[in-house]
Amino acid sequence: MAAPQLEIDDTTLFDNLDDRQLEFDGEVDGDAYQFAVQYSVLEALSGSQPDGDAEESFRRYRDPILQAALAALAKGPDRPIIVISENDLDQEAQA
Repeated sequence: MAAPQLEIDDTTLFDNLDDRQLEFDGEVDGDAYQFAVQYSVLEALSGSQPDGDAEESFRRYRDPILQAALAALAKGPDRPIIVISENDLDQEAQA
């Protein structure tokens, strides 16, 4: 069985400065989900805090974020928004 693949709708990228996360819509195995990657994840990947460039960081580190998003989704796909945290990066690294 093939591993699930996440397809991101790049037109939905939204830098939510108030909640310190970058939000986006994605599809896994035909099901639509809303995701949010915390700024702390972008900082862990890039080594610097997002400062108006969260979308650029997201694009640069897209592959590890995709894997972390799948780890976050596996914890509970029934949540209204799947929040990707640093813990999901750790799970992705252990896989």
